[in-house]
Amino acid sequence: MKTFAAKPLEVERTWWLVDAEGQTLGRLASQIATILRGKNKPQFTPNIDTGDFVIVVNAEKVNVTGKKAVQKSYVRHTGYPGGLRRTMYKDMIANHPERVIEKAVRGMLPRNTLGAEQLSKLKVYAGPSHPHQAQQPKTIRFTNTAQTTAQA
Repeated sequence: MKTFAAKPLEVERTWWLVDAEGQTLGRLASQIATILRGKNKPQFTPNIDTGDFVIVVNAEKVNVTGKKAVQKSYVRHTGYPGGLRRTMYKDMIANHPERVIEKAVRGMLPRNTLGAEQLSKLKVYAGPSHPHQAQQPKTIRFTNTAQTTAQA
C-alpha cells in the first residue's frame, strides 16, 4: 500500500464563512488555522497547501478571556534604534480589529513560504458584510469544544 500525497493541482478549495461575534479569540484562531492548513481534510499533506479559504466577519466583536482586554499587547520593531513599539489590545481592537484575528492565526501557521501562502487565504472584515458573495461561502459555526458544524 502506498502513502497518498496530494498534488497542488488536485486540491479542491471551498470558501467558509465564520462569524466571530461572541467567539473566544484563541479558540477561534486555532480552528481557522486548521482549515487554512487543510488538516480537516483526509487528503492533508504537510508540504502542500491543501487548505480552504476562510472569510471572518464581525472581527470587532471577538472576545478575550480574563484581563487580556486590558493587559494584552502587540509588540513590533520599526528597524531603527529604540524603535520598539507596543500597541495595547483595546487600541488594536478599536482601530484595526481585523489585525487581531490575523495576528492570532499567523502565530498558528508555519513560519515559511507555505505558511504565508496559507495566510493569504484568510479574509477578515470588521463588520458583518464582505465582498465575497460570488464565491458562495458555506457558513461554519464553531462551538466552544473542538466540534464544528457546517451548514450549506
